[in-house]
Amino acid sequence: MVVNSARALADRYVNFAWYQARGQSDAHEELAARIGHDPEFCAHLARCLPDGEKQQPNLLLAAVRYLDGPYAEHGPRGDAAYRGWREWTLRHWDDVGAVIMRRRTQTNEPARCATLLPLFARLPQPLALLEVGASAGLCLYPDRYRYRYDERPEFGAPDSSAVLRCRTGPGTPVPDRVPDITWRAGIDLNPLDPADPDDVRWLEALIWPGATDERLRSQRAAREAVRSAPRPRMVRGDLIDTLPALAAEAPPGATLVVFHTSVLAYLPLERREEFARLVRSVLQERDRLGRGPGHWVSNEHHPVLPWIVPPRLVHPLPTTERLLTLALDERPVALTGQHGQSVQWL
Repeated sequence: MVVNSARALADRYVNFAWYQARGQSDAHEELAARIGHDPEFCAHLARCLPDGEKQQPNLLLAAVRYLDGPYAEHGPRGDAAYRGWREWTLRHWDDVGAVIMRRRTQTNEPARCATLLPLFARLPQPLALLEVGASAGLCLYPDRYRYRYDERPEFGAPDSSAVLRCRTGPGTPVPDRVPDITWRAGIDLNPLDPADPDDVRWLEALIWPGATDERLRSQRAAREAVRSAPRPRMVRGDLIDTLPALAAEAPPGATLVVFHTSVLAYLPLERREEFARLVRSVLQERDRLGRGPGHWVSNEHHPVLPWIVPPRLVHPLPTTERLLTLALDERPVALTGQHGQSVQWL
C-alpha cells in the first residue's frame, strides 16, 4: 500500500512542478521535481501523512519555509542543495509534520481582485460579497485597493498603498472605478487573521519563492490597506454546511455575489457537484423571496468544474502557466492568471 501511495505521491509532485510551478517559481519547480524523483522520500511522506489534502506539495513546501528551512528563495540550486533540504526536512520532521497537520493551503492573493474587478464592475451595484475559502479575507476588499491595468491610468481607493497591476487581453472591459460593496462575508475551515503575527507568517510562507517580491509587497500592502477596515463576517466551517445560512444574512436589495478562486480543487468531484447544486439553490431562493439578484462567480482551473468549457482565445497573452477559467453563473467570461497577474476576456 505504501509503495502504491508513494508512486501516486511522486506523480503529484512531478505534476505540481510541471503544471503549476513552472514559469512561476524556479525553486518550487526544481524542488518538487526532485521530490517526485526521490522514491525513498516519497515513501516517507506516504507513511507519515494521511491521504488527501495533507499530501499537497504546496503544504509541505510552505511548512519548511514557515520553519525557516533551507532552499527558500532561489533556484535552481542543484543536487547538493536538494540533499541539504532533504536532510533538514527529515531531521526536523516532527516540527514539519506538526505544521502540516495544523495548517491548510490558504493562499490569500489580493492581486486576484484585479482579475475579478472587470466582472464585479458589470454587476448591478451595490454588491454583497460572500467568498468561499476566504483565508484571511483580503479578497473581500476590492474597494480598498488601487489598480493599474497595462499602461492605463491608475484608479481605486485614494489613499491605498496597495497597487495591483494586471495585464489584459483584447476586449477586456477594464473598469475605471471600484465597486460599491455594502456587505462582505467569508467561509473557511480555518479563517486566518491578517493582524495575527503567526497567521501572517503562514500567509507569507505560502507565497512561492523566486520572482515573488511583487506578490509579497502586494500582500503586505493589502494587509495595511484593510487594517483599519471593519472585519468581514467570517464563518469557520465547511463550505456546503455553512453557505445557506450565511447567504441568508446578505442584505436585501444588494447583488449577492458568491465567489471563489482556486478553492474547489481541494474537494472530490462529487462534493464539487453538490456545491454547484447548493449555490444554484441558494441564489434561486434569494430571487424567489424578492431579496435581490444573486450571482455565482467561479475562478478555477478548467478540470475542477469540467462542465464549464472556455473557448480558445484568438490572441492569447504569452504565458507558461495554466490559466484559471473565470465564469459568471457557469458561463465562462475570461481566462485569468492564477495569482492575479493577467485577465483575458473571452
